[in-house]
Amino acid sequence: MLFNSIEYLVFLPLVIVIYFIIPVKWRWLFLLVASYFFYMCNRIEYGILILFTTLVDYFVALKIEQSSSRKRKKGYLAISLIANLGMLAGFKYLNFFGESVNLLLDAFHMQGNLPAFRILLPVGISFFVFKSLSYTIDVYRGIRTPEKHLGYYALYVSFFPQLIAGPIDRSSGLLQQFHHPRDFNTDRLISGLKLILWGFFKKVIIADRLGLYVDEIFAHPEAYTGLSVILATVLFAFQLYCDFAGYTDIARGSARILGFDLMINFNRPMVARSLRDFWNRWHISLTTWFRDYVLYSLPYIKNKQVSYARLYVNLVITYLLMGLWHGAAWNFVIFGALNGMFLVLETITEKQREWFFNWSRLNRVHFLNNFLSNIFTLSLIIFTLIFFRADSLGNSLLIISNSFDFSNLYPSLWKILHDNELLFGILVLVNMMVAEHVHEKQDLVKIIASKHIVVRWAVYIGFIFFIILFWVLQKQEFIYFQF
Repeated sequence: MLFNSIEYLVFLPLVIVIYFIIPVKWRWLFLLVASYFFYMCNRIEYGILILFTTLVDYFVALKIEQSSSRKRKKGYLAISLIANLGMLAGFKYLNFFGESVNLLLDAFHMQGNLPAFRILLPVGISFFVFKSLSYTIDVYRGIRTPEKHLGYYALYVSFFPQLIAGPIDRSSGLLQQFHHPRDFNTDRLISGLKLILWGFFKKVIIADRLGLYVDEIFAHPEAYTGLSVILATVLFAFQLYCDFAGYTDIARGSARILGFDLMINFNRPMVARSLRDFWNRWHISLTTWFRDYVLYSLPYIKNKQVSYARLYVNLVITYLLMGLWHGAAWNFVIFGALNGMFLVLETITEKQREWFFNWSRLNRVHFLNNFLSNIFTLSLIIFTLIFFRADSLGNSLLIISNSFDFSNLYPSLWKILHDNELLFGILVLVNMMVAEHVHEKQDLVKIIASKHIVVRWAVYIGFIFFIILFWVLQKQEFIYFQF
């Protein structure tokens, strides 16, 4: 079931109404059933997978608490890691491993061929596995005590607003909220609906519209060069942002109406002035997950002193794994490795970059300093996103090569300037970015809410009609559903 579908527009109001009508003591059970129904609408048998993850980690956490020795605790944690990562590897990486081995054998002219397994990747498996793993690791580290109520824990793993594509909320935040359900609140209803509308605006007005152009270029990389390729690559970065941030807004809005607060997953990443700043703003729940459970778990202290070389290697390893989390293909591995290496270079050259970008302060032109830093950061991110978006490593390299070919500059420019859908999408995108900038400083929601009821509702109704009128009818899945 997609958020941008008629089914969800029927499902959510029904869940909200029934949830607040039934007695409080049964609300968790109703939400659990609704969440499993939501997930199994995609494929019924995949409900077994999320149940398996839930039961394994629920009982593992209890055993960890009951164990007195460190060795036993590690043993139970290993069960959780093997069960979850094994399931994830089986569904997501088995074919990738087989294909990579076969390519290696062919390269050395060796006999042997691993069979291919055509397994359909369960929607959202990377998200609920990571969410469940964070719980058992936290229990092992003593950060939290295990949840005794199986139903609450099962709801934490399967909660439908964040089940398919996050945010990957920690148990210390979301799980505790199920113990204290809120009653219906009009302010939360209005606030949640606003967030949902804003998410739909990002997805169906901007992301899907930009996707019409981006998908065409990346589907036929051999047919496009120069300006067309560069524009498609740049627009993909903003399409991805609007698509995933739009999903997150709808998820957070849906949960807010029901009385639950999900973590913020995006914080205006396109204004970042460094790669570190970008990754602190982008897909926050995932980057902090890898930081806390991968980067901080890798050894980098030698003889009671920090080994910076080791720390830099760990950083590359972490981002390489983060790239592989996104997809079982070499282009995703390169995407992650490049970001890791760029972050290392950024750290090593921090003083030199400060000197270069701060020359403008001599003339007190701070805007130019920020602008140059932002453009440089986005250029690096957009370059790595070529490997993220392309269908294969070969197509990634072809797109990079074709971006330097400007032999068809004027025909490409003519086609772009006469693509009304594309121009409209860019215009709306610019307005959205301006609105986000203003909202950061002045809180547009409060400003609109403070206006006269006629003005306020005119804005709300106008915004709804704008979405209905310019909704891209060619329905597209959320990009992160494939991960």
